[in-house]
Amino acid sequence: MKILLFTALFMLLLYLINRAYKNTKDIVINRIEINPNQGLGTNPVLNILQLSDLHLENISISPAELYEKLKNEKIDLIALTGDFLDRKRTIPKLAPYLKVLNQLNAKHGMYAVFGNHDYVLRGDNFQQLKETLEHHGCTVMQNESTVIHVNGLPVNIIGIDDFSTGRSNLTASYAGMHNGTNLVLTHDPNIVLHMDKNHFDYLLAGHFHGGQICYPKAYHLVKMGKLVKMNIIKGMHMQDGKPFYINEGLGQTGVNIRIGSRPEITLHQLSVSSAEKQSLSAM
Repeated sequence: MKILLFTALFMLLLYLINRAYKNTKDIVINRIEINPNQGLGTNPVLNILQLSDLHLENISISPAELYEKLKNEKIDLIALTGDFLDRKRTIPKLAPYLKVLNQLNAKHGMYAVFGNHDYVLRGDNFQQLKETLEHHGCTVMQNESTVIHVNGLPVNIIGIDDFSTGRSNLTASYAGMHNGTNLVLTHDPNIVLHMDKNHFDYLLAGHFHGGQICYPKAYHLVKMGKLVKMNIIKGMHMQDGKPFYINEGLGQTGVNIRIGSRPEITLHQLSVSSAEKQSLSAM
């Protein structure tokens, strides 16, 4: 009897592990529309593809499969919000993904920030990661900003370095900026709790993987900042009236399974405002 019970439990465990692994292949494409100045007229739209937390040591989608999912989408800008990998031997695996992202022909290019796992790399290894991104046409942002124009209207792309490893510098990130729609890219969304004096129209982050393993809640994330304690670990949220989005990530860390979460690709439509409309909305 004990042997039968043990066998049944073992088979159940194998089934659950196999199901949890299959969840890593069940990729969700979420579509989000953001209009920070509703009621102020029709504004041009910036179509943003966000990929986060690729964790290339444990990713269940190939470059070719990723391209097939996205090849017919209208994409103006690609945002990569950190945690590409954390091992030197994985760096060559990044290039094929960047190549297919370039094939999507995003009009305004590709932008990236680093996450805590990327900073596990040191010295030349970290530099190799950065150079791989840059070599494939990606603008890497470490507490800095740049500006693009959408139908003649300015959009400030603000890349804030990783908060969880103490690398965020809001002063440097916002230095020298002019009026425009502010799009923030960062890895750890906990930074929003410190941005009451830093305006953004939309902020994109990742970091939490939607819990990755939720049983039924992601109790293991409790040490990952105040947002977790507020049960803010994925999806759309507001902070001081400003919208921010937490992507569940495309890869996995630790073990290649997901329970109560799914890998995510996010397509954001951000309404771009003129400086005049921004001034009106701020009154």
